[in-house]
Amino acid sequence: MATQLQHDWFEGLGIDGDQSGAYAGTWIECHGDWLESHSPATGELIGRVRMATKADYDQVVVAAQEAFGRWRSVPGPQRGEIVRQMGNAIREHKTALGRLIALEMGKIAQEGWGEVQECIDIADFAVGLSRQLYGLTMPSERPGHSMKEQWHPLGVVGVLSAFNFPMAVWAWNSMLAWTCGDACVWKPSPKTPLCAIAITNVVRPVLESHGFGALAGLVIGGNEDVAIPMVEDTRLPLISFTGSTRVGKLVAGKVGARFGRGIFECGGNNGLIVMDDADLDLVLPATVFGSVGTAGQRCTSTRRLLVHESVLAEVEARLIKAYSGIRIGDPNDAKTLCGPLIDEHAVQTMEASLAAVLKEGGKLLCGGGRANLDGALARGHFVVPAIVRAENHHQTVQDETFAPILYVIPFKDLDDAIAKHNGVPQGLSSAIFTADVKKAERFLSATGSDCGIANVNIGTSGAEIGGAFGGEKDTGGGRESGSDAWKAYMRRQTNTVNWSDDLPLAQGIEFG
Repeated sequence: MATQLQHDWFEGLGIDGDQSGAYAGTWIECHGDWLESHSPATGELIGRVRMATKADYDQVVVAAQEAFGRWRSVPGPQRGEIVRQMGNAIREHKTALGRLIALEMGKIAQEGWGEVQECIDIADFAVGLSRQLYGLTMPSERPGHSMKEQWHPLGVVGVLSAFNFPMAVWAWNSMLAWTCGDACVWKPSPKTPLCAIAITNVVRPVLESHGFGALAGLVIGGNEDVAIPMVEDTRLPLISFTGSTRVGKLVAGKVGARFGRGIFECGGNNGLIVMDDADLDLVLPATVFGSVGTAGQRCTSTRRLLVHESVLAEVEARLIKAYSGIRIGDPNDAKTLCGPLIDEHAVQTMEASLAAVLKEGGKLLCGGGRANLDGALARGHFVVPAIVRAENHHQTVQDETFAPILYVIPFKDLDDAIAKHNGVPQGLSSAIFTADVKKAERFLSATGSDCGIANVNIGTSGAEIGGAFGGEKDTGGGRESGSDAWKAYMRRQTNTVNWSDDLPLAQGIEFG
């Protein structure tokens, strides 16, 4: 590893020296190519990871299966106690983990710590859940019979996560899966392998101390050796995929072909509606954080700002002024609000999207282009957040660009706003700002937002773990995190018990 990691922040994370990319209860030697991790802020080499081969992947899955066979028999509250210990281990390393996210992924340190806090919060949620894996009882139509349904552990859960939340998405899945009695095999993004190794190293001593290290399987590898085998593997009854809609559809086809289950979170094109009676003092910070936070690389980032034509000029003027004060630079600098994009391809994609929307008739209001920074940061993937006046039907607006581009779209009335808001293929997160309860309730109704998340007087970005997270349409339809999302990680079983001396058949059938 590069000397950049030799810092007090990262002590105890176990990421010093070259790493192997597979964990099966113990770290195993991998036989694939070397994968390099570079800082998106400076381009410097951070470290190298030896990737797994298909044989290495199989070794991790076999170990996870064995651990699952024992783990499913552990009572739920005891599983919850071990999850509690893992949550506390993450608490102890919150500062270092957040700094590592800033270093390897590029989001500012405040957001890095927020992501680690999400891991802690979902662990706490899962601990409470461990005593609440409720089934149901229902009356039987047959005398002397009782009926109930119960939930059982599902098996080994495969998690494929994206670079933008290199720890939290794993935690959403793994903490619930472990509480439900499952094992996990995780393939993280190849753009953030060190984050995956670090948080695995934080929780593994807890699992190993209880004899269940292989519950936290980790495999870093390419599509042919790991990703495709995972989605086609019948030993993994559930695949949780986070990524683009294009890839998500391919994964869904392969998982569905073997009758596997899928949780898909495939991006958003999130809209925020500003009514004529909105409190603009609330709209401004919600929009800036939603569109600029994580450099626009959140699936819940605000992409489209739909503004009532009567307040359009004022909203645009306020936003342009706010954008002029956004500090771009080192994500570990406390004064920075916008860090780098993840890589050069992301920069080029943003440039191409801006060129395309302007060709379609959009008007650049501010920003765009590469940020002009000095020193080592000059080699980073920094861009200037952009605001573009556009129309909702522009093809560039219809497509999600993972970058800080905010499209401002005027509308005439609430019906027009909702029609434009829903008039995109994606359906993840949405918001409306209004002081009128009738307008707010209409937005939340069946004829309002068609998204999985709909907010009133808060932005599109920054979901709490207590609610189920996910969306509709091209977002994929899956749900993770809170509410009853845990049911996806278990199998439902209906039981009928005959405690009488007779054998009546259902529906009153007489046979024989």
